[in-house]
Amino acid sequence: MNYQSTPGAPVRSGVPEHGRVPKYYAVKAKLALMVDELGEGGPLPTERDLAVRYEVSRETVRQAIRELLLEGRLRRRGRSTVVAGPKLEQPLSLASYTEGVRRQGRRPGRALISLDRFPCPAALAPEVGAERGEPVWHMERVLLADDERVGLESTYVSEARAPRLDADFDPDSSFYAYLHDRLGIAFGDADERIETVLATPREALLIGTPPALPMLLLHRVSRDTAGRPLERVRTLYRGDRFSFTTHLGRQD
Repeated sequence: MNYQSTPGAPVRSGVPEHGRVPKYYAVKAKLALMVDELGEGGPLPTERDLAVRYEVSRETVRQAIRELLLEGRLRRRGRSTVVAGPKLEQPLSLASYTEGVRRQGRRPGRALISLDRFPCPAALAPEVGAERGEPVWHMERVLLADDERVGLESTYVSEARAPRLDADFDPDSSFYAYLHDRLGIAFGDADERIETVLATPREALLIGTPPALPMLLLHRVSRDTAGRPLERVRTLYRGDRFSFTTHLGRQD
């Protein structure tokens, strides 16, 4: 068996030391080579054809395909399975989603689900710079890249910071640009936490994914240049369509 792999791939192609490779994994490795040859958008042969080609059961083929789908190497197109394009790389920075997607030559967009105003609960108050009971906006939008649904974003901001959000803001545009260009508010710094979760049935329906698909969940609390709390954002990104990048510098 050839243990050579590209940089960053699992050591020895993920083969255990005892050398016994599960059938599905052997099929997955062969499919991965096929994916590279087919290129983006290339259709995968049917499960039946692959089972005959590799002399395994259709369930073995199905498991191999399922893992490649979860990894974002493949995607569903109607009843077919095709090769997916490269993942979107989102920088871990104060740059907006819009800026990150545009850098990669994709067209960003957002579809508004809801924009509501409600009394600020005690737990949220310090994160948005409001007093308990003061009005706070909650805006929920589906994230799009070339019209493909790739995430779900919930933004909380006090009404005092954006009093005409419901009248002046275009939900398909960048909220950061709105705050900066229309309201003169600049972001200073933020705290961000990332974890892996499964979407709820409602979230999966809005994003258009199976509930079992792993999601990357980002929590962000942002402040302006004066250090005052500004917004709280909860964003779900499809684990099969996104990766995150950052630059690490040495700290003395």
